[in-house]
Amino acid sequence: MAWLIAAVCAAAAFAMWRKAAGIRKDAARYAARVGENLERLISGERIIAEEETEDTLWGRTGVQLAKAERILRRRAEEAGEEKRQIEELISDISHQIRTPAANLKICLELLEGELSEAERRHFLSLAEKHLDRLDFLLQSLVKMSRLETGVIRIHSVTSDLRTALSGAVAAVVPKAEKKNIRLSVRCGSVFLRHDRKWTEEAVFNLLDNAVKYTEENGFVSVDVKVQEIFTKISVRDTGKGIAKERQAAIFTRFYREPEVCGEEGIGIGLYLARKIVEMQKGWLEVRSELGKGSEFLIFLPNDPPKMS
Repeated sequence: MAWLIAAVCAAAAFAMWRKAAGIRKDAARYAARVGENLERLISGERIIAEEETEDTLWGRTGVQLAKAERILRRRAEEAGEEKRQIEELISDISHQIRTPAANLKICLELLEGELSEAERRHFLSLAEKHLDRLDFLLQSLVKMSRLETGVIRIHSVTSDLRTALSGAVAAVVPKAEKKNIRLSVRCGSVFLRHDRKWTEEAVFNLLDNAVKYTEENGFVSVDVKVQEIFTKISVRDTGKGIAKERQAAIFTRFYREPEVCGEEGIGIGLYLARKIVEMQKGWLEVRSELGKGSEFLIFLPNDPPKMS
């Protein structure tokens, strides 16, 4: 009987040894696979997870490693796109600054020479004009870059929309008066959740654009209508209109229509207006025909109804 017990014990011990050996072998293989794939993950290579669909320890680990790989790749792609956008922005800024800076330098060089008093006043006036343009350009670029990079945040509170509109209209009145352009504003008391400062900026950009491209004795109007879900702000002008094939391009950064390149501006007003509106969960669209003027429409979401 003793020999039987000894045999059973020996068999059990052998089985346990084999199991332990198997576990050590599996653990070594698992550790090797994890180590290899972590190295591949760190170096940016694709991980090897042929068995990731199996319900095993390595299968479950492979699934998590595959998820980590996808997340890292997506973030790398986003970082690459962000870098590309920053490089493009720097290139655009450099291009926009180059012309007024060069003109200012020429004026200053001419002022160092022997000039009559009339010529000196003329070049001083030109230098001041280019300096003002450079200042305006830099301020606009700062606004744009701060909005794009998220440095400036939208702070929406419920307030009367008329406050933002009155500020935008007041800022454009001097330019309108110079061209004898009539301004019309129709807006009752509309309490809406919005960022007053940036909404005013967006509407001003639309009004400034309308006045700029409307002939003398023209007409520019602002109309507000509260709809079921959105409040619509319409800025309409009697200007030259925009060709259908160009209407998508006018909202891109630094876009200027070929016929108006001589007009004041740098082509970011509409770009900024759309970005500001989109950051407030609204949208901006244009309706226009050549020779029949343009209408820009801002749609801002109404305050959600209060639950009783």
